[in-house]
Amino acid sequence: MININMRPERKEDAPEIKKLLETIFKGDGESALVERIRNSQEYIPELSLIATFNDELVGFILMSEIKICSPNVRRTSLTLAPLAVKESYRHQGVGTQLMLAALDKASLLGYSSVITLDHHKYYSRFGFEAATTWEIEAPFNIDSDRFMGIELIPKGLSNFSGVVEYPRSWQL
Repeated sequence: MININMRPERKEDAPEIKKLLETIFKGDGESALVERIRNSQEYIPELSLIATFNDELVGFILMSEIKICSPNVRRTSLTLAPLAVKESYRHQGVGTQLMLAALDKASLLGYSSVITLDHHKYYSRFGFEAATTWEIEAPFNIDSDRFMGIELIPKGLSNFSGVVEYPRSWQL
């Protein structure tokens, strides 16, 4: 595991983050999503973290607010997207360090849960489980093992069920 430096992103980091995302995700979809989130009410600067190694940007993670909606209640949660690590720094603990720092910071900020999509084998290492564990559903068709959640505090998703509502910034 390499020893990275982490900090919240700064405005001047945006071009490097964009380049990282476009390289990893092979296009501008994720970088455009990040830009829309940055310009939304759901953006939380403390949960937009970069990782550097020897002053080189090697990773990025972003969590932003979503709602979990039942017929009578709208509850705030977080969503995780994206998590990106430069190819040459993968399998060296960068993603793990970013994930643990973001989850810790989210908890310190008072959030009770995080919802994410995809990569169930990776995210389950951190305690993410199928969101159906708490009767939380995606607003679109997806395999249940690819739509995941984690409680940041005990019972952070318990006694609540509903459908995740992604904000306008998530829509094309």
